[in-house]
Amino acid sequence: MLRIIIFFIGVVLSLQFSTVMAQHPNQQPDHRQQQPFLQPPVTANGTSQNPFDSKSEFKPKNKIDVLIAASLKRQKIEPSKRCSDEVFIRRVYLDTIGTLPNVQTVKDFLADKKINKRSKLIDHLLATNEFVDYRTLRWCDLLRVKAEFPINLWPNGAMSYYRWIHEAIRTEMPYHQFARTLLTADGSNFRDGAANFYRAVPQKDPETLAENVALTFLGVRTGTWTPEKLQQLAVFFSRVGYKETAEWKEEIVFWTRKPLNTLEVVFPDGTKGIVRPDQDPRDVFADWLVAPSNEGFNRNIVNRIWFWLFGRGFVHESDDFRPDNPPVHPETLDYLCQELVESNYHLKHLYRLILNSSTYQQSSIPNTKNHNTDAKITELFAVYPIRRMEAEVLQDALSQIFEVPVGYSSEVPEPFTNIPARYRTIMLPDASITNSFLEMFGRPTRDTGMESDRNDNVTESQQLFMLNSTEINNWVTKFLRNYRNVERKPEEIRKMLDEVWLRFLSRYPTASEIRIAVEEIRQQEKSRGQKVQDIVWALLNTKEFLCKH
Repeated sequence: MLRIIIFFIGVVLSLQFSTVMAQHPNQQPDHRQQQPFLQPPVTANGTSQNPFDSKSEFKPKNKIDVLIAASLKRQKIEPSKRCSDEVFIRRVYLDTIGTLPNVQTVKDFLADKKINKRSKLIDHLLATNEFVDYRTLRWCDLLRVKAEFPINLWPNGAMSYYRWIHEAIRTEMPYHQFARTLLTADGSNFRDGAANFYRAVPQKDPETLAENVALTFLGVRTGTWTPEKLQQLAVFFSRVGYKETAEWKEEIVFWTRKPLNTLEVVFPDGTKGIVRPDQDPRDVFADWLVAPSNEGFNRNIVNRIWFWLFGRGFVHESDDFRPDNPPVHPETLDYLCQELVESNYHLKHLYRLILNSSTYQQSSIPNTKNHNTDAKITELFAVYPIRRMEAEVLQDALSQIFEVPVGYSSEVPEPFTNIPARYRTIMLPDASITNSFLEMFGRPTRDTGMESDRNDNVTESQQLFMLNSTEINNWVTKFLRNYRNVERKPEEIRKMLDEVWLRFLSRYPTASEIRIAVEEIRQQEKSRGQKVQDIVWALLNTKEFLCKH
């Protein structure tokens, strides 16, 4: 039977237990489609059973909350309530390690009555290998880790670059040291991973290198600059040289040691400096860039981390800093910059501050006291912004739920590349290794290094795939073999439904969802397995499953 038909049968039969989203026409996206707010399931008598918030009002837990609450108050906006434990565990898993929590983990967390359990969970997740893998993924997007055209790192270079980034994050290299190492890198692209920073560009001329540096470390798009200003920055990278070796595709990046034509240089903020004839201009630029007083450097990385956790930065878009695009909540941005410097540029400190804040732990359901448009509430972080899971995260979620490995291989680029099935999608080192699912769901090509290269818009082709995929149908069929002969006893059906909801939504079903589902399953003795399959397909296609919320 066609999956579309099965899905709509499931929707009709399980309408009251499927989580639905309300449409808000006033919510206008910038480059990515903002998802409307979640709406609680509704019972037959019209009352709401809300599994999304905890009914607790917003209470500041750290200075982030104090500053944002004060800013919202000036604009007469009320922050949302605290999210439920069910929402929090799913959210923090997806945002920190790009992975759904397993069923037993959710059960244990919901049963834990300790008041500090959220902080303990955050500390646990920040210490995992998965946190390193997921953060490496996002940095590889920015640093263009790709073997093929138009970046052309080649497989050995891409793997060398990936391993360097991964090791830097694993060892918690301070961010200013991370930036300096990339900016001053020399050596073989195969053996000195950081040297690929000067190869991961479409062209290797000084202007292109300057554009890459400004975008990556200042969050600035130089297309708005004057040619003179771009040339002033390009001077610092005009003595980067490249040399081939006898090894196929290997290239050496080096400082040519040719003095600049002038001693005086101009930094992007307009201040001037001196480059001696015996100095590598990149060292001089790096000294200026990572100075604690460099507001642009600090604000850029703070804004990116906020964007990675909320789907939106203080400055939007997150790599478009310019005078006519001011940040929301500038006091909060400045405070986090101060914390960054005082922590000696340890980014995990920022993650811990943000994740523990009440601002991050808000519900996705807006406060009913607000009369602002949805877009305004989202822009000011008076609600947790909803957005679709990234392509890699969604692929891994499906693989985890249905217990099927994905596996990746590529005959091109050469040599033949094979990724073992045990590796998750978020661990793919090279953007050239892909599949139709990742391309359909907006995985970035890593051609530009811009955040907007990742497309989280929901498309018709994605919706049709989730409704009618033969591959997913095979997974669902295999997954449901254990449930086709489920007994008619309510307690057995309830146990099965708990398992399904916990796997897909990281929560137990509500009383109304249970009542309707049990009734449908018990009434259809000869097609009981089909009814369970309808439920699975319905849950799989809810925005509650597909989105971070």
